[in-house]
Amino acid sequence: MTKDSVINNEMPLSIQEYLSYLSAVRGMSGRTIEAYGKDLSHFANYCGNYGITAEVANQHEVRGFIADLSAEGTAAVSVNRALSSIRGYYRWLIRFNRRSDNPCDALRNLKSPKTLPSFLWEKEMASFACLPDSAGILWPERDKALILTMYSAGLRISELVSLSLDKIDPDIGGARVLGKGDKERYVFFSDEAREALAIYLGERKLKIKGEHPTEKLFINRKGGPISVPGVRWIIAKYAERSGLGKNIHPHSLRHSFATHLVNSGCDVRVVQELLGHASLSTTQRYTHVDIERLKKVYAKAHPHGGRVGV
Repeated sequence: MTKDSVINNEMPLSIQEYLSYLSAVRGMSGRTIEAYGKDLSHFANYCGNYGITAEVANQHEVRGFIADLSAEGTAAVSVNRALSSIRGYYRWLIRFNRRSDNPCDALRNLKSPKTLPSFLWEKEMASFACLPDSAGILWPERDKALILTMYSAGLRISELVSLSLDKIDPDIGGARVLGKGDKERYVFFSDEAREALAIYLGERKLKIKGEHPTEKLFINRKGGPISVPGVRWIIAKYAERSGLGKNIHPHSLRHSFATHLVNSGCDVRVVQELLGHASLSTTQRYTHVDIERLKKVYAKAHPHGGRVGV
């Protein structure tokens, strides 16, 4: 997905210009621009139903749009993202003297329920990483390397599939990955991951065919680069075999990586850097996971522990 491919001529001109600004000046990723474009196009259509353009809409229209999203059952986090998209659009109009006020100034985000991320405890993660050795399905060597790479480096699924051989250290000790906002960071591989990768890379050579072989680290059985849906399918297959009774998906491995670091006393700012989070508040949710763990330990060990949180 290119940044320009998500900007189409069906959008109002001012929205096209705003998205181009986000791409060229702000350097936002194509995925982020696509999300903003969908939100703003939806808002523009809403305004069009009332005979006005998004560029001249007032607080009444914005509030009505947000109310409609909520009434349709849209999740609070998605409503807040839409409001953020609209708010940014009006800030841009003001900056370039195309409007004098921001109709979103008096509007606040909806309160969203705090949910802890899906993750595996250390023993559960160790058990899950060993599944390819015993399950006898798919491509065990690749799958073990894939699971351990995602977990030990805390990778997003998009970062995993885009990881290429030339970004990996010669000793397989780590790699440079391109994260959100096209920001590059260095990640580390555990000893287990390095061992699994070394075995997999030996088999990978046998699968690569054709005049223009892919340079992506992880490939499918046909020798082509593995896709995001392909990784989801692989993890889902092992999740079925795990018997852990948890909703395990690719991002669970990244959540597990962060949770284990925080639980081991790693500074949250270091975890932020390793995860590639732009905001510290995004990383701080993993401290809540540790608090929940401590509550459970206390409730089990203390004679009056059952009263915690009452």
